[in-house]
Amino acid sequence: MAPLSRRSFFKTGALAAALPLGGLAATAPASAAPADPGAVALGWLDGAPALGTGSTFGVPWPRGALRRDQAFVLSAAGGAEIPCQSWPTAFWPDGSLKWTAHALPSRDGLPAQLSLKPGTPARAKAGQTVTLDERPDAIVVDTGVIACTVPRKGADIIGAIRRGGQVIARNGHLVALCDDQPDGTNGSTRQSAFQSEVARVTVEQRGPVRSVLKVEGRHRAADGGRSWLPFTLRLYFYAGAESVRIMHTFVFDGDEAKDFVRGIGLRLAVPLADEPHNRHVRFGGEDGGLWAEGVRNLTGLRRDPGEAVRKAQLAGLATPEIAERVRKNLHLVPAWGDYSLSQLSADSFRIRKRTKAGHGWVDAAWGRRAPGLGYIGGTRGGVAFGLRDFWQRHPTGLDVRNAHTDAAQVTLWMYSPDAPAMDLRFYHDGMGMDTHAEELQGLDITYEDYEKGFGTPVGVARSSEITLWALGATPPRERLAQMAAAVQTPPQAVATPAHILATRVFGNLWSLPDRSTPARAQIEDRLDAQFDFYRKEVDQRRWYGFWDYGDVRHTYDADRHEWRYDVGGYAWANSELSPDLWLWYSFLRTGRADIFRMGEAMVRHTSEVDTYHLGRFAGLGTRHNVQHWGCSAKQVRISTSVYRRMYYYLTADERTRDVMRETLDADRRLGAVDPVRKLANQPPKGPYPVLASFGTDWASLVANWLTEWERTGSAQWRDRILGGMRDIAAMPHGFFNAERMGYEPDTGRLHNMIGTGAAASHLNAVFGAVEIFDELIALTGDRDFERAWLEYCELYNAPVDEQRRRLGKPHGGADALYLGNSRLTAYAAWKRKDPALAQRAWKEFTGGARPYPPLTPKRVGGTAVLNPVNEVPWVTTNDSAQWGLAAIQNLALVGDALPRS
Repeated sequence: MAPLSRRSFFKTGALAAALPLGGLAATAPASAAPADPGAVALGWLDGAPALGTGSTFGVPWPRGALRRDQAFVLSAAGGAEIPCQSWPTAFWPDGSLKWTAHALPSRDGLPAQLSLKPGTPARAKAGQTVTLDERPDAIVVDTGVIACTVPRKGADIIGAIRRGGQVIARNGHLVALCDDQPDGTNGSTRQSAFQSEVARVTVEQRGPVRSVLKVEGRHRAADGGRSWLPFTLRLYFYAGAESVRIMHTFVFDGDEAKDFVRGIGLRLAVPLADEPHNRHVRFGGEDGGLWAEGVRNLTGLRRDPGEAVRKAQLAGLATPEIAERVRKNLHLVPAWGDYSLSQLSADSFRIRKRTKAGHGWVDAAWGRRAPGLGYIGGTRGGVAFGLRDFWQRHPTGLDVRNAHTDAAQVTLWMYSPDAPAMDLRFYHDGMGMDTHAEELQGLDITYEDYEKGFGTPVGVARSSEITLWALGATPPRERLAQMAAAVQTPPQAVATPAHILATRVFGNLWSLPDRSTPARAQIEDRLDAQFDFYRKEVDQRRWYGFWDYGDVRHTYDADRHEWRYDVGGYAWANSELSPDLWLWYSFLRTGRADIFRMGEAMVRHTSEVDTYHLGRFAGLGTRHNVQHWGCSAKQVRISTSVYRRMYYYLTADERTRDVMRETLDADRRLGAVDPVRKLANQPPKGPYPVLASFGTDWASLVANWLTEWERTGSAQWRDRILGGMRDIAAMPHGFFNAERMGYEPDTGRLHNMIGTGAAASHLNAVFGAVEIFDELIALTGDRDFERAWLEYCELYNAPVDEQRRRLGKPHGGADALYLGNSRLTAYAAWKRKDPALAQRAWKEFTGGARPYPPLTPKRVGGTAVLNPVNEVPWVTTNDSAQWGLAAIQNLALVGDALPRS
């Protein structure tokens, strides 16, 4: 099956027809009967993998269908059963399974389609399971092919990896380099080296198909002094695998004015016993290419060693007997010990080599975008090593040192020391904004919320994915190309959009694509075109780099023909107005691999870089800015789990789970870091520690608590949610009294601060509140909360006279985001089965006097730009995300009320 990118194989006629079209049915729009728990069809996002590495995926189940201890059987569609390890990741309120995760063993040639159903899982054969041997000083994990020793203390993350009893790799540890001043500074720079110091190793999961070890620690100076840069690694082992997957996370906890990180990497030793000409170095290239040489090359010599010798060396095989006139002088042919592949931009990498330290480097090859795979070894074993998002997260590097000795040293640089050191200092000096009034002036002119000391990187993080293969010999070139592809695009199995929709695990706000009328087709085409525009912008504008990859820009500058990358609050988007949700709902309904991969990159970025993981802002995110951490508005609306939970449930990714759990107590910081503390006309706090808005604050917190409640069944988080729901419902005007509420972090209770008044903000429904409240209403059945929410939804975009009649005054928030908030009207129409409201929703969506401009890129070239570009001059990510969400949700809720054209 060909790889799937723009279109998923799930968009077949049979599956797309499994559900009826959207309409005014308050039970469930565009729904079928509950998903059949008897069998779930699964497929691969990017096509069936040629190379087995092991894989984990999530599957949803309808409410009440399966008990919490249900086992599962996995098989090829209509074929043989496959050993599978299963565990629950979420529960419905009645205790039945909501989401389960499933691990596949490492097998080549897995079928393109799989089937999962309740039942007794197939048992793996003896010797084909993952086993753990927990010793006082280390844990040994055996996949049936390789055995990895993980020390409990010390510098090494990996003590040794053995295959057939032979050590293939050893002494795997983290390294970091730090300069005491930025590049280009006058005077001498002092560089310090650090390596990992393990504090704790935890067994998070033990076979038979998948085992996970969590390693925590810090980077310690070589002299035993400073300890900093806390790290978490997870080591993933799958039955039958010759590889280990590593998820590496570090958090910056230094002083950005003094600590300029020069390099962060994973280093290991690879024992070598072959003669230099039977040792091989490989680097993956673009489009399946491969750079392949011997440590001592036998081709191109003045004297021919023989055709069979040359062919064997090029193939990575042991050479036959070498012609005597060549063999006797082999010591005069240079053995090249050191190799380096550096990817310092998204458009160029360089391969260099030298004979050994102290001698000059020789340029060997150049290329554009390396997939991040390398290999060193010989006929008696070797290691292939890969770093995901290699060129996208430049500067990166792969180094091999001392390949001419009895042990080569391999370093995977997640941040390459060949590039300038990280300079994380704030990008300006405050420009005289020393008072609150001056800060407001800055907000007025550049949309930047500046406050001295708040634009700090202390607490931001970055995660990287590494794969190590312990191999018995140098693999064929085609096999290495398969490894490179697996590093860049790990296999991911998923259920069909029709199945996910029928389970209602993510509520009622989306449906399957439908082009049955001209109007529907126009909206669907626009949804496709809008995503395709952003997908192409990522590459056209080079939205890549270590700290940047995964985010998109906020607003375009038509005069400069460039996004406003340097203008305060108009630069990086940082989840503003929910582009994350737009991407994930787009994926759910289409199953498109390219949407999933862009959403995955955004989750990795926004959950790590835009969110604080330690320090005074831990659990909070940062509003949009020139630097991802630059804005002084530290907010739960950016760190909220509503943007991560879909990815988590689809993949069972433990790092994403960690990040979501870190936000559970984020409300404790709202008193000290009020995100709207600079806005005028805010009510006094009164007796309450915090002022909170229902949409930008409380709903964001609820998403965190809901995720923990459904993951664990904890009554603590359930009751916290239910208490807040009751408090809002009891207010005279419900959500119109909840624009700024008194909030008690100790209890989670909310308090009306404006009496019988009414107020609304255009921001309250655009950070996940709509989506989370739909789920809450379905999960809890709280009719009072539902009544209050429907009143808000109906009146938000209502005519001013209607607002005045129902609320006693206009609420003051309706003009902004009019189109995006048409989905509020649609929700009320769906719930109340009100055709007139449904028609009003579509009038609001089409814009009336404010129509949404056509998405037609135009070409700009010549001296107007550095490089020719295709641009949409009016585009903003705020509008794009909200239009996309409104289109998806209106089609699901009131699709039948849409005129044919």
